[in-house]
Amino acid sequence: MVDQFFVYLSEFLGLQVIASDEKVLGRFEDFSMNLNNDIYPRAKGLIICRGGMASSYAEVPMSEFQRLDGHCVHLKCPSGAVVFSSQKPACEFALRRDVLDQQIVDVENRKVERVNDVHLLRVENQYHVAHVDVGLRGLVRRLDLEPFADAFVRFFKKNADYLTAEELVSWKNSQVLTIGNQKNVLKLDVSRAKIAKIPPTALADLMGDLDVFEQASLYRSLAPDVQRKMFADMAPDDKLGLIDQMGDVEVAQLVSQIPSDEAADFLMSLPKDKMQNYLRLMENQSARRLRTLLGFRKDSAGGLMTTEYLWLRKDATVGDAWTRLKAATESPVSLTTIYVVDENHGYLGTTTIHRFINEPPERLILDVCHPHKVFVRTDDGMEKVALLIEQYKYTAIPVLDDNDVLMGSITVDDVMEELIALAWGKYKDQI
Repeated sequence: MVDQFFVYLSEFLGLQVIASDEKVLGRFEDFSMNLNNDIYPRAKGLIICRGGMASSYAEVPMSEFQRLDGHCVHLKCPSGAVVFSSQKPACEFALRRDVLDQQIVDVENRKVERVNDVHLLRVENQYHVAHVDVGLRGLVRRLDLEPFADAFVRFFKKNADYLTAEELVSWKNSQVLTIGNQKNVLKLDVSRAKIAKIPPTALADLMGDLDVFEQASLYRSLAPDVQRKMFADMAPDDKLGLIDQMGDVEVAQLVSQIPSDEAADFLMSLPKDKMQNYLRLMENQSARRLRTLLGFRKDSAGGLMTTEYLWLRKDATVGDAWTRLKAATESPVSLTTIYVVDENHGYLGTTTIHRFINEPPERLILDVCHPHKVFVRTDDGMEKVALLIEQYKYTAIPVLDDNDVLMGSITVDDVMEELIALAWGKYKDQI
């Protein structure tokens, strides 16, 4: 019959470790683990600590583990076979060090949980990680207050949920994001495919609940397209905290790939030397685009616009428009509006899907543009942009320079964001 039962990591911590010759070796410190992509990782060895201020450590393989009797951990090997060192064992992954007291990021419920204990499954004298305990009982158990706490709660309410509730999260739904000297974060059931389905705004809000180390760990676990979308939606202070954990080249690459209006706003929030450094590290085309945007006042049409938009030459057809739309589904552009330009990128007109959805593929796109050329200049104020959007019910307005060259586009979202910020700054003291 297979000997099988559950035990908590806290039941091992601090116990005396006894060799086969009955000599006390020290106290149990941790389990070193085998990862090997196992669903339920197996303990590889026991880490023992002895001494006070000048502690020394030893790692004993699990093959030498004999039994746990509730008061001591017993080994099969004699004391002479255990070699101690002033350095902690350089194991890849350890339960106490890398899991206990770390965070579980639950993106389903958008909350952060702390790991208070680890639930172990024993099978034939081998211990496997089965669950992490994120409940209050786990913390009470670690403090060795469980009998007193239970008696206290039972005195006031003998059927209290606390007495029976266990908040265990299966290890198969958890994953270590960082291992070693960095602070660790566990993520709960969040494969890349699953994260991609979560709105970036929800992930951005979640980042606000983490410290800077945890933010960096979660950020690096995401797919590149999710990283870009989430960063664009993060609060300004969270963005600054995150980039402090990243290399300059990594930051420059990220900023060059988010929408240009968002990138320009972010760069303008940085000290000038940092901003110039990131611009130097970007590809020339991205740097030129952002330098153009940074040259405009923030509250002007040029400062509000994005340089990512859909456009077609005047000889393009409706069929070409559909091809361009399909190719742009993963791009940070508005898919509702297409601008038509001449060979010098001079603005000729605006069209939208509902104007050509029923048109034959061979028809020229210029023939299905709006009858009026509605636009703003780069130095026009936000009030004019808002007025035109309201008057014509457009979702986006083209921005031209003094030579009628199409420079960018402003969406209704850009205008609303700026108006809300202005209104808040004006009236917040009255609320």
